[in-house]
Amino acid sequence: MQSEGRVRIDKWLWAARIFKTRTLAADAVDLGRVRINGERIKPAREARPGDRVEVQLGEVRLDLVIRALSGSAVPASTAQQLYEETADSRMRREMRRESLRYGAEPARSIKGRPTKRDGRALRSARGPAADERD
Repeated sequence: MQSEGRVRIDKWLWAARIFKTRTLAADAVDLGRVRINGERIKPAREARPGDRVEVQLGEVRLDLVIRALSGSAVPASTAQQLYEETADSRMRREMRRESLRYGAEPARSIKGRPTKRDGRALRSARGPAADERD
């Protein structure tokens, strides 16, 4: 772990194990899913201790504070020491986990447009009057 030096944010996100690969980290930064101190950044932006990093991972938003820098792969226990998650972020994740525990979101099972087979099943469920309108 480096306490000083220069490390690109995409490299730091990878070293901190927020993203599995550096390419995924750089893509997320390019798409605006990673912000430092509320500002949109580029992958080459230097990470500095004390920076507040907001990372959008799917439906989950992590708010992190950079504690140390590292530009290389480190063990998971060391990677967790590179940042500190804010209390608000932890509370949001816990609330989300609790809501998912009670039941899945119905819309998550919908995968877009129904197939021919799904359409036939829907029409047969509606009854014979629905077939006449087609």
